[in-house]
Amino acid sequence: MAKVELKAPIVDEISEKLKNAHAAVLVDHRGLTVEQDTQLRRQLREAGVSYKVYKNTMMKRAFEGTDFAELDKLLDGPSALALAEDDVTAPARVLVKFAKTADKLEIKGAVIEGEYYDIKGVEELAKIPSREELLGRLFGSWKSPVSNFARVLNQIAEKTPEGGTAKDAVDASAAEAPSEEAAPAQTEETPAEAPAEAPAAE
Repeated sequence: MAKVELKAPIVDEISEKLKNAHAAVLVDHRGLTVEQDTQLRRQLREAGVSYKVYKNTMMKRAFEGTDFAELDKLLDGPSALALAEDDVTAPARVLVKFAKTADKLEIKGAVIEGEYYDIKGVEELAKIPSREELLGRLFGSWKSPVSNFARVLNQIAEKTPEGGTAKDAVDASAAEAPSEEAAPAQTEETPAEAPAEAPAAE
């Protein structure tokens, strides 16, 4: 069997993955220990990132005619390809964080949603929180106002007469409150009204 025929399935495999990928990061994995490589693969897998080592010639053929062709210039030396479909910043976040504890891992560059990024660009992308984290922050910011609103609704419901409306409850609450126009009670500091003067004797 010719070498070209042997390479075709691998090129097809890469091409198929690229069809649905919106992010691709190339790294040089040389120097990583078996334990480090295992940890990296697990972290990428948990983040929904596909990661595999391919020969440069096969990746170059698969990149042809796609937005990922920008990565051709980085295909020098052993390379591993990290691909993501949904969370486009996930490969950058995981790889940049991992590289801080594994200095042998070298990030070469990336193509994210059709745009090429060098090493510094990938590091900036890594600072973007994940979609789950952003949603968590969003719901967290809503939590307090929503709980307050729910508490108010509950108080209104408790005061609403049976068969009545929320407006009835509000009116009832207003009726219970002391009127600001009510005359103040007489105190020691408020002098009593002086009795009428007796008619002068003639």
